[in-house]
Amino acid sequence: MTHVSFSPYERWSALPPDTGLYRRDTEKDACGVAMVATMRGHAGHDIVDHALLALTNLEHRGATGADPLVGDGAGILSQVPDRFFREVVDFTLPEAGHYAVGTAYVPTDAAEREAMTQRIEEIAKE
Repeated sequence: MTHVSFSPYERWSALPPDTGLYRRDTEKDACGVAMVATMRGHAGHDIVDHALLALTNLEHRGATGADPLVGDGAGILSQVPDRFFREVVDFTLPEAGHYAVGTAYVPTDAAEREAMTQRIEEIAKE
């Protein structure tokens, strides 16, 4: 039997010991995380409602800054509702699971906006 010696920090930590390329001192904590899931096998708007309620009830989401009334960009991550997008877009989508949807905040200056839009398209193609 091998004896493993722990420092007081390691004994009660949920982080694994440094191994290979992993270094616990580079670990970042995520404050204000809530997770909502279903095991029923199909999507439902009730899950979004639960996620929004969980988000609303998080007291601290990490990036509040000087003005606690200003949003920090926190949100929810969900699956892409393929059927919905097929009903509302005016172009042909690839098969489900082979495209992504996102939101980008672009500059108001036309030249800067065009440059950013082109870069976003390049990244999407990659």
